[in-house]
Amino acid sequence: MRPVMNVAELEGLIAREFPQVDGQFSLDQITGDGVIMRMNVDNRHLRPGGTVSGPSMFALADCAFYMALLAMIGPRTLSVTTNCCIDFLRKPAPGDLVGTARILKLGKRLCVGDVLIHSDAHPEEGPVARASLTYAIAPEEVRAQP
Repeated sequence: MRPVMNVAELEGLIAREFPQVDGQFSLDQITGDGVIMRMNVDNRHLRPGGTVSGPSMFALADCAFYMALLAMIGPRTLSVTTNCCIDFLRKPAPGDLVGTARILKLGKRLCVGDVLIHSDAHPEEGPVARASLTYAIAPEEVRAQP
């Protein structure tokens, strides 16, 4: 696989198409098979008990995998999640989380992969969550207008 979009293009796409999440995530890197994305954790992402909430970790996994897919196929923004299974492995302390999204199979209609989520403050403790995802890929002729 070779990426067809760069970090600046993907971040511009997030700002333009998804203003509701702009500023919550930043794209650290595009890799040969995916992306590394950061969730800029603040109080809205925390739950009682002093940890990052499960829905916030799910959002990071879903957004990171979506960016990994678009990095490889271009701005087909109508591609959608068809399945996601997430395992919460340990309680992350408040602070930024980093999701490493990896595409395992990229077909014409479906894309399958995973996302490992680590605490930026304690990466040595191993992943705090692992998600496996499947996306339905929008046909090439169906694209959102810029």
